[in-house]
Amino acid sequence: MPALRRREFITLLGGAATWPLRARAQQQMPVIGFLHSTSPDATPWSPAGFHRGLAETGYVEGRNVAVRWAEGRYDQLPVPSPRRRDCRGWHLSPRPRRKGGNLDDPSCLPDWERPGQGRSCRQLESASGNVTGLSRLSFALAPKRLELLHELVPKATVIAFLVNPANPVAASQIQEIREPARSLGLQVRVLEASSEGQIEIAFETLMQQHVGALLLANDTFLHGRRELFIALAARHAIPVMYPARQAVAAGGLMSYDASAEDSFRQVGTYVGRILKGEKSADLPVLQPTKFELAINVKSAKALGLEVPPMLLARADEVIE
Repeated sequence: MPALRRREFITLLGGAATWPLRARAQQQMPVIGFLHSTSPDATPWSPAGFHRGLAETGYVEGRNVAVRWAEGRYDQLPVPSPRRRDCRGWHLSPRPRRKGGNLDDPSCLPDWERPGQGRSCRQLESASGNVTGLSRLSFALAPKRLELLHELVPKATVIAFLVNPANPVAASQIQEIREPARSLGLQVRVLEASSEGQIEIAFETLMQQHVGALLLANDTFLHGRRELFIALAARHAIPVMYPARQAVAAGGLMSYDASAEDSFRQVGTYVGRILKGEKSADLPVLQPTKFELAINVKSAKALGLEVPPMLLARADEVIE
């Protein structure tokens, strides 16, 4: 029995001796903070693309780099500190009442080639000179989405544009859509919703005002309620253009956006380059290189719509 206790003691001592070495190894491993409005499980294409980009630069999570996922909670990661040596790659989304950044807002980084030399927008003041990344042009794509929706539903001369008033760039989104609508001869009715109840009220307003179609603004809250939009669109027979293909895969009518997985791949390569020593301020803000038009033909038929052959031919994904 004493020998057994001695062996147990040696085992415990050995474990205690090796633990600090492992801890030090983990501390020396670069850490990437990944802030996102949803969890990696809810948006599997995001971490998949991000990991692919990291791998292209020689980094693999758990092997030579650690990634801290915020799981949709921004308070899970500390504020970036210039004193820290580890790399913190931030995916920034517009968030009310909390400091953040949005590279989709063209007023943020006017010097796209050398963002460190440009004028940073108000949300990025604390990180001025150390921010780069990729703009998915989500807001800039609203006119193109409007054009595609008009092509699918040419008889709809009145189209509603639904925004989330809690989004700090809602006003910019509305402004972006005005001139393209006039050039297409369309009337735009701006509706607002920042709760599920307000979304339902918005659809009632659509029916009362005889609106022919609905365009959704790119917004985290609205995107997260895509199943509600799909159900209401089917109930009221309203064609809806979504800002992301996930809604179309779930039964929505149509979407147009930059490829999410490819965009995150580009971000992953940038993080890898920064870990290798490149300065973020010297890296130009990237723009998407791959865009996706998705059409759900089954949903179109349920709405009594016939998708023009030319539109189908341009689609990257067609769901029968």
